[in-house]
Amino acid sequence: MSDVGAGVGHISSLAFLTPGNFADDDPFTGLEATLQLFEDAEKAGWDGAWIRQRHLEHGVGSAAVFLAAAAQRTRRIELGTAVIPIGYESPFRLAEDLSLADVLSRGRLQVGFSSSMPHAEILGDLVYDGDWRSFDLKHGRIARLVENLRGNFIGAEDTVIHSPGNVQRPRLQPQAEGLADRIWYGAGSASSATWAGEQGLNLLSGNVIFGDGATDFYAAQIAVLDAYQAALPAGRAGRIGIGRVIIPTDSADAGQRERYREYGASRYERTLRPQSFPGGGGRDGILFPVDLIGTTDEILERLAADPVVARVTELRVEVPYEFEQHEYEQILHDVRYHLGPQLGWAPAPAPAGV
Repeated sequence: MSDVGAGVGHISSLAFLTPGNFADDDPFTGLEATLQLFEDAEKAGWDGAWIRQRHLEHGVGSAAVFLAAAAQRTRRIELGTAVIPIGYESPFRLAEDLSLADVLSRGRLQVGFSSSMPHAEILGDLVYDGDWRSFDLKHGRIARLVENLRGNFIGAEDTVIHSPGNVQRPRLQPQAEGLADRIWYGAGSASSATWAGEQGLNLLSGNVIFGDGATDFYAAQIAVLDAYQAALPAGRAGRIGIGRVIIPTDSADAGQRERYREYGASRYERTLRPQSFPGGGGRDGILFPVDLIGTTDEILERLAADPVVARVTELRVEVPYEFEQHEYEQILHDVRYHLGPQLGWAPAPAPAGV
């Protein structure tokens, strides 16, 4: 192995983000396979395993439910979701679900949010009665959910509720200690990163950035990090997790290498100029980086030249939506055993008895 990773030997936390695919006529098999990925990742020493939340698609529609299941299969690894579109959620009811899942995990949830609403014209009327277009479905909704997680009492000081064998002041139950400090925001622009920093949230930034006039993805993402760090309250460090599509080919067979090459080629055109697509609400100036596909040495060289990765210690490997289980296993194996150690990362020990 070469020493091209010398410039990126500072990564202390390594996680992956997977879509949780399943077949239309057999959802259990795909979901079970994803849970097995989480279980295997803990044994292999990964720091975090993250799931996407996807509505109306062949993926996890409720991250809280999935992570509660993952919590029963693991003991140590951080369990994350990136990201929950807040517009479809009740700030109180989702806080209840996340608190319960976090208690079951013994405090391991890392919960990411976005203010986007994929498929809004299809799904909005199914979620809400009435004209949801007039509701606050963005930042204010996330702030209310975080406040609910803090467990403050509800109502006046003399407000109580009666339940069998108990009289108590009402507040969200169960209380998940520290969960409010483990909330992340997926910021796609400097303005949204400023809001996340002001709220004291952690920052997720992946492979989609609103350039706001910039044409270079990395310069725009650095502006996001700068805005976030400048807005953090005094005494709050905030965690920053950077995501990159990383597909090592070291142990891939010939068929897999060709599939990965075709995948990268199909996405290359979008990296050449700012884009506009419906997922961005029709907003122009969306920037993408080139996916990192190749041998460990090739990927290390690219990461060493990445000015954003140079700024962070937490890296999230994003695996493609379209791949098969054996391909996810091969990619995560190569990251764990070939790429990760070259980044300065050391795997966590497996929990006792595993």
